[in-house]
Amino acid sequence: MDHEMTQELPMTPDAVAGGRTHISDEVVEKIAVAAAKAVPGVVELGGDIARFFNAVLDRVGLDQVGDARRGCSAHVTNDAAVINLVIVTDAGHPVPEVTAAVRAAVTQAVEAYGLRVDEINIRVDDVAIEGPAV
Repeated sequence: MDHEMTQELPMTPDAVAGGRTHISDEVVEKIAVAAAKAVPGVVELGGDIARFFNAVLDRVGLDQVGDARRGCSAHVTNDAAVINLVIVTDAGHPVPEVTAAVRAAVTQAVEAYGLRVDEINIRVDDVAIEGPAV
């Protein structure tokens, strides 16, 4: 009777399975929104209609619905992202400075996930003007 010997193959730390990783548009949108919201001078994200519906959702207790991606759309192709943001700025902050800071923050955040950012388009939809306290 022949006995086959089982040979153990050594595992090396460099052994990695192949494959492809795809980061979805929705993930990039969430990352971009979080980064944009952290920039001083950004009051909110989203256009007038999105902010109106968000206010309604807030009133009925659904304040977290849609917030993670509101005001952002992204498209990922071949490990590169194009991101579109709609923001509301604070009247006390110059728009060019805010948008430059948003582009820098969003680029850094998205690239930390292994993607290249090809384009960040920003539409300033509104400006928040604080009135005197009554």
